[in-house]
Amino acid sequence: MATTIVPTAGPKIRTALPGPNAQRVLAGDQTYISPSYTRSYPLVAKRGRGVVIEDVDGNEFFDFAAGIAVVSTGHCHPEVVSAIQKQAAELIHMSGTDFYYENMITLAERLSRIAPMQGPHKVYYGNSGTEAVEAAMKLARYHTRRQNIIAFYGAFHGRTMGALSMTASKVQQRRRFFPMLPGVTHIPYPYVYRRPAGTEARQYAIDCARFIEEKLFKTTLPPEEVAAIFIEPIQGEGGYVVAPPEFMQELRLICDQRGILLVADEVQCGAGRSGKWWAIQHAGVEPDIVCIAKGIASGMPLGVTIARAEIMDWVPGSHASTFGGNPVCNAAALATLDVLEREGVRNAERVGRHIMDRLRTWPARHPMVGDVRGLGLMIGIEIVKDQRTRETAHDERDQIVQLAFERGVLFLGAGENTLRVCPPLVVTPEQADIALDVLEECISIVEKK
Repeated sequence: MATTIVPTAGPKIRTALPGPNAQRVLAGDQTYISPSYTRSYPLVAKRGRGVVIEDVDGNEFFDFAAGIAVVSTGHCHPEVVSAIQKQAAELIHMSGTDFYYENMITLAERLSRIAPMQGPHKVYYGNSGTEAVEAAMKLARYHTRRQNIIAFYGAFHGRTMGALSMTASKVQQRRRFFPMLPGVTHIPYPYVYRRPAGTEARQYAIDCARFIEEKLFKTTLPPEEVAAIFIEPIQGEGGYVVAPPEFMQELRLICDQRGILLVADEVQCGAGRSGKWWAIQHAGVEPDIVCIAKGIASGMPLGVTIARAEIMDWVPGSHASTFGGNPVCNAAALATLDVLEREGVRNAERVGRHIMDRLRTWPARHPMVGDVRGLGLMIGIEIVKDQRTRETAHDERDQIVQLAFERGVLFLGAGENTLRVCPPLVVTPEQADIALDVLEECISIVEKK
């Protein structure tokens, strides 16, 4: 039986934003909190349920950012909350690095059953997507005894130094942190909307992959020294850009021919968000390693690296994490999998299709909407100054996000000029329509300016 909690009405804005209580919190944030955090608008959250977030002044918002694609089952899903409470009353921590507890195995078995590659598998637990990526980087080097890695422009793999060395979405993320980890080479991602004029989309995607063999391996990077290719099947921070199936298939072929590992970073696009368990499955391609986090535990900090068992061959002491695979986080993940398996993945495909059916007409009706793309409930709307030139409209995108916040719907940007639509996977078509009505109004306002 579905347990999704559906509010009976839309957003409710009761005060000027930010309200008086929010202003007090913002003042404290200015005094005490690291200025490195990025905040798009002054939302001060107090409680959440389903797709609804209530702030400290009693204003209610529809969260179409899902806590940055994290609360896959919605805010405070009762089954997830119950699992957390039960586990917290029994065992909070025992460090799976040095000891054993059962739900590490239970969760690994569940994940192995839905992994995007054939088993058997081995599972490593960390605390975040960044840590899942770091583990994959180290494992790839350890297993292959090779040092080099290929990543893509527009990629976001995290902010710790190893993951940051592969991240290439915004220069500020790397500024004043050099030197990066050596051995990482970036190449173009197949951004089909921004392909060269006169280029056919399918051939462009194939050519982006063949660049590796035809240029990179012939000029600057010996293929026998490449450990892995890291790829987001749908780029997140890069602008919600979907890798074409032909591109992914060519990558797999190159990896097979050259003894290179294919690593799928599914931190944002995985855990059912694309309408399948893993976004790479839309291309019919199997990775060697997959990195998981965000939506897998509905907001509890958990990162998971899954590899084919013969690849995860490192010995004790090679890598570990004190808090990784924490019992409470594992319990949240198991409850999350129950909800996603029962209703969430199927609903992501169904409501995602509903949203795309509405958005497809927007480029014809809105001169600032250049492109609409995505899979499931990971949808990007690219905002441009001119549809013919495709000039990016960064400031206008941010204005749209701000106007939507003022009207009670939370969106976030992605890339230079894309709006991301990524609600919880339990969202209803009715809730989606309310949010899209608000979004379309905000786009129209900015267009008139």
